[in-house]
Amino acid sequence: MYYALVISPALYKVLFFVLLTIHVLSAITFVGGSIFIWLILWPESYKINDDKLRTRLLGFVGHRFAFWTNLTLGLLILTGILMTYRYILDPFLYVKSFGGELLLVAEILIVIMIIIMYGNNMYHGKLIVRLNEEGKFDEVKKIRKVTHIYSMITMFLLIVIVILMVAMRIYH
Repeated sequence: MYYALVISPALYKVLFFVLLTIHVLSAITFVGGSIFIWLILWPESYKINDDKLRTRLLGFVGHRFAFWTNLTLGLLILTGILMTYRYILDPFLYVKSFGGELLLVAEILIVIMIIIMYGNNMYHGKLIVRLNEEGKFDEVKKIRKVTHIYSMITMFLLIVIVILMVAMRIYH
């Protein structure tokens, strides 16, 4: 059995509103930033004829974007857990309503997305750096194509998760 913190309904609504606001703003930054990077910045960067300059630009933007990705993802996880603590304490709630089932599917997709996103960055990122240092630029190009596929899968999952979260709020 678990013990809930007893607070007034009015305070609960205010706290939930603050958490939801942080959650939504973080989602906008995380998802919107990903869409901007992969649908606008990356394709437009090919208009830069100097590969070295293009790589530097994407590197600078990517480094800065990684900070905000990590920050907003952390906020999304924290606020998401705080807003759904009841489900964590009583997993049976996931199957009691359609909204709970949507939440469960979204949470599974979130875990998959995080594994793909960070796995891709950690494995392929290190590999690209090593191959670049070894001067194996053709292999770097091949690996970048693979990383772009993983990034597009991540972006697709982000969009599906957002749709599920909106549907969950409707059906909950």
